[in-house]
Amino acid sequence: MPETIGFVGLGIMGSGMVKNLTAKGHAVRVWNRTESKAAELAQSLKIDHARTIKDLAASSSILMLCVTNTSDVEQVVNEAASTLKKGSLVIDSSTISPKATEEFAAKLREQGIGFVDAPVSGGSEGAAQGTLAIMAGGSEEDFHRARPILEAIGTRITHMGPAGKGQVTKLLNQILVVVNMLAVSEALMFGEAAQLDLKKAVTAVEAGAGGSWMLSKRAPQVLDNYWKPGFTIDLQQKDVDLVLEYAGELGVPLIATGMIRQLYARLQKEGKGHLGNHALIQALEPLMPAVNK
Repeated sequence: MPETIGFVGLGIMGSGMVKNLTAKGHAVRVWNRTESKAAELAQSLKIDHARTIKDLAASSSILMLCVTNTSDVEQVVNEAASTLKKGSLVIDSSTISPKATEEFAAKLREQGIGFVDAPVSGGSEGAAQGTLAIMAGGSEEDFHRARPILEAIGTRITHMGPAGKGQVTKLLNQILVVVNMLAVSEALMFGEAAQLDLKKAVTAVEAGAGGSWMLSKRAPQVLDNYWKPGFTIDLQQKDVDLVLEYAGELGVPLIATGMIRQLYARLQKEGKGHLGNHALIQALEPLMPAVNK
């Protein structure tokens, strides 16, 4: 029997994911905290939207989430648990606490409900294009069931182990994202001070050992003064906090990541939390007057 998907969370990432799910033939019903957003998306895709989470859960064999933080996931799970049917599956594509994820999975397991944590990476571009990288945690059985759904929104899907390990892998990814963006920022400022043609410089080095997704995707945006978010500073900082909290529990020093948290905090204090995470460079530019724009 085909799965019926209830999708919670229609932000930059979630809306793109829903569009790809429906485009690839999946039956999707949506809910969003701001009902008008759910109604607008549902109308454009010719699908239904639910009035409550409980209603959505009752009509879904798979409940999929892409919300902001751990407390949001907790609220959805608690509300949905009373109407989700035994044998249903929850897929959480949010980025949240690994420990909390383990607790949510255990709670649902007691009710005969499966759980897969499947956080994603690839920015708003990946969500729109269906090319996200997905790191999943959960039982082999639950992951196998979730995979066809995940294949509609991503192109690299990796099962990392039991529930919670997808979230741990996503936090590892976020370390790489922010430290890469710091490196990109320093390289661009260095190149500008040396009066290089920066667009040519990025093209010259991106295929070499110094290349990265952040260099290829975000450096051109920096050079064009384009700060619209693929992923906002506020959300990135939320993830950095998760990283540092978990690293503290593990006893792992994350020197660069801790420094980047301070730089993002400065930008947030300046009212720039809504900008894309590549605006990290704006926290560094005042330290180098020669490259101020």
